[in-house]
Amino acid sequence: MARPKAHEWRTELDDLMRGIAGAFLFGAPFLYTMEVWWKGNFTSPPRMMLILAMAYLALVLLNIKGGFRAQQPRGYGQILAESVEGLAIALFTATLSLTLLDILHIETGIDAIMGRLITLSLPYSIGVGIANNILLRTPDDNGADLDKKRGHPWRSTLSDAGAALLGAIVVGSSIAPTDEIPMISSSLEPARLLLIMASSLLLSYVIVFEANFGAQRQRRSQSGLFQGPISETVAAYLIALAASALMLWLFQVIRVGDPINQWVSYIIVLGLPCTIGGAAGRLAV
Repeated sequence: MARPKAHEWRTELDDLMRGIAGAFLFGAPFLYTMEVWWKGNFTSPPRMMLILAMAYLALVLLNIKGGFRAQQPRGYGQILAESVEGLAIALFTATLSLTLLDILHIETGIDAIMGRLITLSLPYSIGVGIANNILLRTPDDNGADLDKKRGHPWRSTLSDAGAALLGAIVVGSSIAPTDEIPMISSSLEPARLLLIMASSLLLSYVIVFEANFGAQRQRRSQSGLFQGPISETVAAYLIALAASALMLWLFQVIRVGDPINQWVSYIIVLGLPCTIGGAAGRLAV
């Protein structure tokens, strides 16, 4: 039996990263909706099976023309198999997300845990299914933009910074005024806040530079002050945190005089979806 070649493993990893990135890009607003968690607490097993069936059907339909793999599936058997993989990615990503924000607890019971995971898996499955359609651009689409950006470091820097800020505001403005931010932040310890920060940076890097949404090679060759993958990821995260602080202050969720630890925890928690929005914004330019 022949061993898979290195490039085959790389292709498989890219496909998985693209599916996870698509799930986060589409599912982040649902992750920060407490009604999704609460409905999961009271979801009966038959209803859970129905939700899973709906998620799988959505993936089957989306895999016909989209999906999360770079190579389109051939034949109905492959479409059905890749839909199973897509559902597994959605469930894994939902588990990771809810665990990261400390929303899953053993004491809530296995039924409530499964209900929350399966309820959230539906929008995440749609994100996996449309991963190839989310901001996917061909090299030809980026050729003209790349020629324009070369030789103009400030223009490239301001363009990416503006796109990161706009994407962060678009996603974060729908979450900042809600009660979810204080509710989630109230139970988080410093170690988990650091984990959320690390996850935000990792997601930003994966979405823009590893998920192969069509233009990673061009992005790595652009000019600009922060155009290296690591430096751009860190700079974009700082922009997302600044946008989070601004929106939380504008919506009076945090006020001058509030404890500094409250400011920090609220900003970091909102920074996760804002970072995802910023990454989507950078892919769009």
